[in-house]
Amino acid sequence: MKNFKIYIIGLLTIFGSLSGCDEGFDELNTNKVDPTTLTPSFLMNNAIINTSFQDGFGTLVHLSYTFPIVQQIVTPFGSSLSGGNYNQNNVDNTARIWTTYYRTVVRDIVDVIQKTQGVEASSNTYHAARIWKAYVFQMLTDTYGDVPYFEAGKGFSEEIISPKYDSQEAIYKDILKELDEASAALDAAKTADPTDILYGGNVIKWKRFGYSLMLRAAMRLTKADPTLAQTYVAKAVAGGVMQANADNAATRHTALYVNWLADHLGAREKANYYLAAPFVDYLKTTNDPRLKAIAVRYVGAKSGSEQVIARATTDPSQQIGMPMGYDNVSIAQTFPTLGVASLWDFSQVNINTVLNRTAAPTYHVTHAQTQLLLAEAAVRGWVTGDPATYFTNGVTANLEQFAEYGANAAIPSADIQAYVQAHPLDVSTTEKSLEQINTQYWVASFLNGSELFANFRRSGYPALAPNPYPGREITEEAFIRRLNYPDTELVVNQANVNEALTRQGPNKLDVRVWWDKK
Repeated sequence: MKNFKIYIIGLLTIFGSLSGCDEGFDELNTNKVDPTTLTPSFLMNNAIINTSFQDGFGTLVHLSYTFPIVQQIVTPFGSSLSGGNYNQNNVDNTARIWTTYYRTVVRDIVDVIQKTQGVEASSNTYHAARIWKAYVFQMLTDTYGDVPYFEAGKGFSEEIISPKYDSQEAIYKDILKELDEASAALDAAKTADPTDILYGGNVIKWKRFGYSLMLRAAMRLTKADPTLAQTYVAKAVAGGVMQANADNAATRHTALYVNWLADHLGAREKANYYLAAPFVDYLKTTNDPRLKAIAVRYVGAKSGSEQVIARATTDPSQQIGMPMGYDNVSIAQTFPTLGVASLWDFSQVNINTVLNRTAAPTYHVTHAQTQLLLAEAAVRGWVTGDPATYFTNGVTANLEQFAEYGANAAIPSADIQAYVQAHPLDVSTTEKSLEQINTQYWVASFLNGSELFANFRRSGYPALAPNPYPGREITEEAFIRRLNYPDTELVVNQANVNEALTRQGPNKLDVRVWWDKK
């Protein structure tokens, strides 16, 4: 019995010692280095950066689709680079905006909104995030049509892993509502985030961005819902849109955050992409001073390795755009007529100016675009003011914007004035005005793929000839009207995809989205 008591006492001593080891256990086993949550400001900046396709390969959706569809940049090569150049469905590249945005941008921006909603000290961050969310979802719905919107980005917070698809009409109405509320609620008297990568916490510029984006979204509905469009155009103007190029919404690149389109075209795709003939020809015909900053040609090059500085010229008269409708074999038949040595002899985007990987900004919404949209709104009678003045202001702003690409891209003031004076707005008919305004919008939106694609479909301008490539997969329309949903969605979210297709139409490149009326 004595031994048993000793045994019990020993056990109690051991257990007591073990329980004593629990003291401070939680603190000891907490990782004080790796974060378990991220601050809203970090998430916000990450969303903005990734909207500019910082994954590198996201740029392929523009190189493969938006740029060739609007006939500004094109490649004659197929396989992984095929898309709008052949009017074909490339399942890898059509999915890239979807994948990049839903997996990173949407996730982050929804998280910012959830973390800052109702937090007085974060009021401006909350409303700025609502504006950025509207910007991101406008691009998503413009590209694909009906998409997950109200339930998107809530996989972690609400365990919604199969979000329903919302109609584009419902999405646009909520985007306009969000931009209206968020832009008005931004308050310069309240705390701002100085680490904000877009405007450095300048609330006034965020407000102007919000109202300018509202103008863009409203103008997208000129055919689908002109009454609603006019209402929100008026709200945007009353709220206060961008006043100068200093208000431009742009990602400013550095060695840490490089321009990934520039990085792509300056490296692995350097010899694959060329300025399209319709774009180069328009700039040459109109004696546009932007061509000298945009284009470079390696005269006489017979291979990618021969595209060297010794052959380079930026002389506008020497630029030759690549014609539409050819592959890398059939294009050889154009060489004698066009006076080029090979496909590598056509003009390209200048990687030392407008596509400098560290100095060239990525523009999201600009003062120039805003003024041109106001010119169209004035032609329609939706805003007061002279359409010709808005038009001149917009063209001038874009010409002056080229100085932001660096000294070698800056256009002299005398050249700007000469060009503007030589190309006043033609007000003889409404249609001529609309064509001229939206053709200039096409030039002013160079390298902004999503906006180029959307405004071309909405306005019908510039008046481009359909791509004549013989292997086209579109049969109902002359141009691609949307991009297909990713194959992964057809597998993991099939019921919701099918519901959207029943409402919108087949998952095809030539199906029009809601606002894209004939």
